[in-house]
Amino acid sequence: MKVIIYTDGAAKGNPDGPGGYGTVLLYTDAKGNCHRREYSGGYKKTTNNRMELMAAIIGLEALIRPCQVELYSDSQYLVKAFKEHWIESWQKKNWTRGKNQPVKNVDLWKRLLKAMEPHEVEFHWVKGHAGHEENERCDQLAVSAAMGENLMEDPGVAV
Repeated sequence: MKVIIYTDGAAKGNPDGPGGYGTVLLYTDAKGNCHRREYSGGYKKTTNNRMELMAAIIGLEALIRPCQVELYSDSQYLVKAFKEHWIESWQKKNWTRGKNQPVKNVDLWKRLLKAMEPHEVEFHWVKGHAGHEENERCDQLAVSAAMGENLMEDPGVAV
């Protein structure tokens, strides 16, 4: 089964301020019916990169069965980490980078890797949303979460 996930994160322009994430899942069930699920949630103290990672994690953790996943994000940090093999490099160096500096957000990177395990995931960077309606909706969800409006649906996606 193929699932398309669009993600976005928001930190309200302040790394110490409330942040949020938005995730939209699009999929077709066994009967050929199309479905769309939206998730939104926030954290009090965080950065935009953490929100981008959380958006991807929430989308992947919502999947019950192994799926082929296309994950779209406007975060180069998230997409390049996999496309340019940063993760493998960090793992080999015991989660350090550069001059033995620790990798930021290592807890979330590990959680994302765990969420990806059963799936085939392909990462795509969407520059500035590029007019993708679903990604624009993710942006709205992320901002809503950052503003304290929790719009998260029941995470039991039967995919």
